Amino acid sequence: MRQAEQPYPGSRQIPFAHKLHACTPLSSYPTKITILYPLSTILCIVHLTLAIVGYALVLPTLPLLAELLVLTLAALFPARKLSPSGASEVRLAILVPAHNEEKLIASCLASLGNTVPIFVVAHNCTDTTATIASSAGANVLPLTDDGTHGKGAALHFGFAQAVAAGVTAVLVIDADSTVSPNLIAEVTSAFAGGAAAVQVRYVAANPSASAGTRLQALAMRGVNVLRPRGRARLGLSCGIFGNGFALSITTLTLVPYLAHSIVEDLEYHLALVRSGICVDFLDAATVFGQLPDNTAAASTQRARWEGGRTMLRRRLALQIFGGVLGGRLRMFEPLLDLLSLPLTSVVILLLLALLTPARVYAGCGLEIIALYILIAALFGGEPLFDLAALLQAPFYLAFKIANLGRTRRAARGDAAWVRTERNDDASEK
Repeated sequence: MRQAEQPYPGSRQIPFAHKLHACTPLSSYPTKITILYPLSTILCIVHLTLAIVGYALVLPTLPLLAELLVLTLAALFPARKLSPSGASEVRLAILVPAHNEEKLIASCLASLGNTVPIFVVAHNCTDTTATIASSAGANVLPLTDDGTHGKGAALHFGFAQAVAAGVTAVLVIDADSTVSPNLIAEVTSAFAGGAAAVQVRYVAANPSASAGTRLQALAMRGVNVLRPRGRARLGLSCGIFGNGFALSITTLTLVPYLAHSIVEDLEYHLALVRSGICVDFLDAATVFGQLPDNTAAASTQRARWEGGRTMLRRRLALQIFGGVLGGRLRMFEPLLDLLSLPLTSVVILLLLALLTPARVYAGCGLEIIALYILIAALFGGEPLFDLAALLQAPFYLAFKIANLGRTRRAARGDAAWVRTERNDDASEK
């Protein structure tokens, strides 16, 4: 007689009644079906929507994060040794564009000394700027126009006068700035070695004026020291920052200074890159510029910088991208720089993305920014004070959000160049 099948050891048999219950059709559970099925669908839709929103938030952050990661790491490399292309005689002149700078022009000219010719373009001045500059021994070049082309018009006029004077290179210094004692020697040496264009370190003269200026000075050091140092280590053009840059006459002949936007320095640098000219970074020489210590002046300056970049992005990005596709790979980094959003905007987008499925990317992006800020602080003389200034970051984010309307107006193609109000001017009001 066949022996009955035994269950596996440790198992138990399911009663027949339970088997019947397990095979009951799903239609006998209408409430569970009608609740669970729509709920799971809704959850899937919500998750998909969050994923789309998250990756839409982080996509615009890619250019800046790529820039910061590569340039921050490259800035830690040893300096490249430039190979001189043959020493030549350098006849350097200094060009100082000035508009109503009677409070600061004397200290600027005093720091420059009298070893090379100095040309001061008194651009639409209604004060005693020209008189003070002339008394200090500078060659004063009065310029009166409708003011619509801003600083770019003053530079174009001054460069033409310097070329006519027979110089071989021109250094641009803003009238509210002072320079390190070695600046003229460093610039002259660079051109004697064959440089086509140079940019010195451009840092804040008044970082300790307030907590706000301390934070601005840290941001300025990242843009004007860390990033160009990284580019220099990689053999790329370091950029032009509107102050403390110098051009050879050969460069001015090949690429005339015809930039008249509200960010004429960035516009002209892109013209240089498109012409195959590299700007060398002189890390050993420094120009010190005044940061605005009041909200109104800072708002004007930030709106001009960020709005102007937005305008150039719309106008030139596709042209530069076409150059990259055409094999001009040295234009790729300037393209990334042009496409990069402001750092605070990227931080806001990444913080929002932390609430979405893109949180891993967002977290990595915030870590890259933290590394960038840390290295920028270490490049200064007071890193602990600089990092402590980050406590002001939430207020700075609020300031940037409140300034969006002015930035959008500055991004229009017909936006006029507006001079940043000087600290002494604001204190007299």
